[in-house]
Amino acid sequence: MYHRIRKKALSVPLMVFLLALSFLMLTPIIWMLVSSFKPDVQIIRFPPTFFPALDRLTMANYVNVQRRIQIFVYARNSILYALGVTIPAMAINSLAGYSFARYRFPGRNTIFIILLATMMVPFQVIMVPTFLIIFSIGWYNTFAGLLIPRFAAVYWIFLLRAAFTSLPKELEEAARIDGLSEFGIYSRIMLPQVYPTLVTMFILSVNGNWNDLIWPLIITASPNMRTLANGLAMFVGTNTIEYGAAFAGASIALVPMLLLYIFGQKYFVEGQITAGIKG
Repeated sequence: MYHRIRKKALSVPLMVFLLALSFLMLTPIIWMLVSSFKPDVQIIRFPPTFFPALDRLTMANYVNVQRRIQIFVYARNSILYALGVTIPAMAINSLAGYSFARYRFPGRNTIFIILLATMMVPFQVIMVPTFLIIFSIGWYNTFAGLLIPRFAAVYWIFLLRAAFTSLPKELEEAARIDGLSEFGIYSRIMLPQVYPTLVTMFILSVNGNWNDLIWPLIITASPNMRTLANGLAMFVGTNTIEYGAAFAGASIALVPMLLLYIFGQKYFVEGQITAGIKG
């Protein structure tokens, strides 16, 4: 009984510290969300007010950013880009990870090591050659050029290979005895077993592509092809004084990803743990 009370007493300072640290890390996000409802005069005033009076809050910033840029077109393009890359990537990279994990073929380890070595090459190094290839085949400023080069990713192959490697061989052996095809074993038996890893991949891939600035910026030219990250970057770059509208646009970009993490955090943590059990 004494040890239990002592343990609870010691956990209180830790909880207070973690709550304070969490609030400190969330302060810029809270400030941005609150400031999106403030007039510019309230945003730049000194000393600043974190939470203004309710009668000073306004929706004018959201109306303004909608009038100044095609915010809904950008949001639509971001959704198409994020999901259009993530869903095919989950299929392609899971097949590659499964092959490296469950099949033995000549050069398997060598090929995998070469793939891993490409992770050390920064995207900026291959950015220009990739652009020239896309331009030469006529995919510049098209959704094909925007999406297809992003389908395969070595990091996801590595993560899914680790998840598939951790599964017992008895699962696929029993499936073969029951007469399942190789693709059936992959899709109906093995793939559901790595569901948390797939959810982790979905969350991180959607978030990464939603916030991606460089690739959509260099592969698109038309305003109707811009993603939310591109549109907001250009808006802020040319309208640095309109802080309220900039905060409103950033809030629109943030909220979907925030909700995605909130609803997927359970599977996200589980997937990270599962993928790290065995490499």
